[in-house]
Formats: sequence, structure tokens, C-alpha cells
Amino acid sequence: MFKNEYQGGPFVEVFSAQGKDPAAKWKFFGSPSAIWKDFDKEVKSFVFILEGSSQTNRMQLPKENKQTLGLIQQFLILQVNVPLGKDFSIELLIADLGNIKRRLYLSTVHKELSSTPLHAKIPLFIIRRKIWCNLCIDLVAFTSGIFKGAVFQSLDGIIVSANCKLRKIFTMKLKPKGTPEEDDVFICCPTSVKNNEQILVPNKL
Repeated sequence: MFKNEYQGGPFVEVFSAQGKDPAAKWKFFGSPSAIWKDFDKEVKSFVFILEGSSQTNRMQLPKENKQTLGLIQQFLILQVNVPLGKDFSIELLIADLGNIKRRLYLSTVHKELSSTPLHAKIPLFIIRRKIWCNLCIDLVAFTSGIFKGAVFQSLDGIIVSANCKLRKIFTMKLKPKGTPEEDDVFICCPTSVKNNEQILVPNKL
């Protein structure tokens, strides 16, 4: 989907809840009433709300499994708000330089890090809750740190599961620094709204 698009700039927008049909390229699973678009008065913009079971209610990009995203920038950022006392998961399909497909399954369900050569379960208990957060995942560090000897090539699939509010997803070439050039894409909230940034790397989980 993004393989033939220019990715040499500071960021690539993958998803935004704004616009007429922002989820047109996504596939939805689970209860139709558990995922919907709504206007969030706190951040003064549209968001997608995912509720219910994190095992069944989720949204997947791209729609078809035979498609790939082909996102090559190092950092993946999700602008999310995760409620208190609810589970939340993100699943990422990664390709390494040998074109081997591997899965990173980050979830509040997991209590400890565990992995096989092709699949890793990563705990998300450190995630800040009931606050808007730029959740930044270092794809290069996770690929090499968990799958020894593997070198990140591309992010080919994303699954976001309940429970959360989701405003935007994008990749960045460099680690976020809050520079003026990043502001248009990186700032998730008005200045009056409490929010934070979390950068996830394997050795700090």
C-alpha cells in the first residue's frame, strides 16, 4: 500500500480519524456496535472508539491478508487513550531483510515477554491510562532485540484491538523530538489537554 509511495520525509501518515471515510482501507472484526467513529470533545477532533473484548473487537490494516503495507520508517506512533481497567492490544506484522514475516503482539494481557523465532508476546502493562498518549514503538529495536540476528525491513500489517480511543497512526524516520516540523502530525491534543509520550523499546519493558 505504501511501498511505491515516497517515504523519505520526516513522517508517513497511516491513519487519521478525520475525513469522510477514514477507515475505508481497514477491515473490522467483532461486534459492529463495538467500534465506531465519534467526535471527542476533549481533543476537539474525531476519534475511533474500540470497546469490549480485545480478543474479538479489532481493526486491521490492510483489509486483505495478501496485501502488505510496506512501511519502512523506524518508528511507529499511535495516538491513543486507553481506559482504566481494560485490556488493549496491538499486533504488528514485520518483515526482515530475509523477507521472513514475524509478529509482534503487544498487549496488556501479557505478564512477561515471551518469543519464538516468528512470534513475540510483549507486555504493555507500562502504558499510561486515561490520558492521551503518543505511543511510539521502535520497530528496528524490537526486531533485532527480540528476533536475534533479524534486521527490520518493513512494517506490513497493523491490528489495533479494544479497548482504546484512536486518533491517528503514523511512522517517523527519526525518534520524535517535538520539533516545529513535527508539530502538525505529532501533537495529539490542544495544549489544555493532559497528554504524554511513551517510547517503547524491548530493554525497557
